[in-house]
Amino acid sequence: MINGSERPTGQQYEIRAGRYTAAVTEFGAGLRSLRLGDRELVMEFPADGVPVGGSGQLLIPWPNRIRDGKYTFQGVARQLEITEAVHNNAIHGLSRRVRWTPESQTDSAVRLTLRLEPQPGYPFVLELAASYELDESGGLTVSVTARNAGEWDAPYGIGSHAYLKVDGGLDGPNGLLQVPAGEWLMVDERMIPQCEVPVAGTPYDFREVRSLQGVTLDTAYTGIRRDADGLARVTLGRGEDGATMWFGAGLEWVQLFSGDPLDAPYHRSALAVEPMSCPPNAFADGKGVIVLTPGESVTHTWGIVAGGA
Repeated sequence: MINGSERPTGQQYEIRAGRYTAAVTEFGAGLRSLRLGDRELVMEFPADGVPVGGSGQLLIPWPNRIRDGKYTFQGVARQLEITEAVHNNAIHGLSRRVRWTPESQTDSAVRLTLRLEPQPGYPFVLELAASYELDESGGLTVSVTARNAGEWDAPYGIGSHAYLKVDGGLDGPNGLLQVPAGEWLMVDERMIPQCEVPVAGTPYDFREVRSLQGVTLDTAYTGIRRDADGLARVTLGRGEDGATMWFGAGLEWVQLFSGDPLDAPYHRSALAVEPMSCPPNAFADGKGVIVLTPGESVTHTWGIVAGGA
């Protein structure tokens, strides 16, 4: 029997509402599971395991990659730790592998906090709060607030790395994708941005529902079209057999990853849908970076609900 504190992701905080259930991890404040009844809506990993392919992790204070881990902010050059050795990049922030503190929990919600202290290449202080809440009809809502608790301006970005899952995987009959985005991001061999390209006439056009069979994605999208309620929605699957990731204001990018490099049984079993506040390499090129002044805070919200296009 493994004690919760001895698990690689620490304690598991379980919440439920109606037929929805979810589990959130102590380390990284990540989403380990989300179900409607017995149906998995996200790619899960065992309670005594580690996140596979970044499954469910929060990406703070930057999502995606920074080339060579180098950036300059307000005239000062910084060097982050290289955490993607194969491409010599810094990837997915600093909050994924640290212990968050549970602040409150009810049957249907949990809130965890973290004081992110200065680290090599990121000498700033952030107070972070992540809230997960289930609703019996609306599914899961996630809200993350970051406050600059330091004495000088801090660069900031955020992303989420949940994988939507449908029966039969991405190559099955329910592997149908719709993405309301007009542009995709062309990258080099190190996954660093080159230019934004209209999706029209390319294999990356999923504005209308289309099969993922044989399609490999590790691709960022922008030019997001939002619905009348101000939310953007990426859907996988159709009707009651599908799942939808929605995301609110300030999340103007979404990275899609089809999981081709993952080993069985995770290989192409689910699609990472990663809403992001900024594109890859944002700290280096300045695109979409949020500058938090001392005491300033920002909140981003997204969620997952059963049901597809």
